[in-house]
Amino acid sequence: MGAWNQPRSSDDTVRPALYTAQEKRRRDESGWTLVQGVLAPLQFLIFLVSLVLVLRYLATGEGQQAATASVVVKTLALYAIMGTGCLWEKAVFGRYLFAPAFYWEDVFSMLVLALHTAYLVALATGTLDTRALMLLALAAYASYVINATQFLLKLRAARLQHARQTPPLGSAEASGA
Repeated sequence: MGAWNQPRSSDDTVRPALYTAQEKRRRDESGWTLVQGVLAPLQFLIFLVSLVLVLRYLATGEGQQAATASVVVKTLALYAIMGTGCLWEKAVFGRYLFAPAFYWEDVFSMLVLALHTAYLVALATGTLDTRALMLLALAAYASYVINATQFLLKLRAARLQHARQTPPLGSAEASGA
């Protein structure tokens, strides 16, 4: 079990900070942090549009080309965020993948990548009919939603922990008294 999962004391389940002071400084200074901050919501928007198109196709049989194209665009956006995410992780944690702070998120990201890539392979080879392709896209999207939720929960926990550890303005600790 990694350090992230172990409680600090017997009466509290406070976890260690997501970032050390040096990692936080590297995160704040890295251009990849901005790239991730732009790509993540952009990918989510692409996902939402694509999800509607895929569901529309499955419900009505209409819009097959738009749905197919949207899944390809979503997959390309995923590749972009994963590639730049590896560069971000290297800049912040010194490794391209599986840094302890994001180990399980990265593990699950491999499933997300595998499902999206399986869609592209099946599309290119014609091994699945259109309905099966769209169902595979939905499986890939479900894994994406779980993975995005993992990251959001981790970052929220880090923000809350940072807020608990930062003395309020005007307190003796904050003023150095």
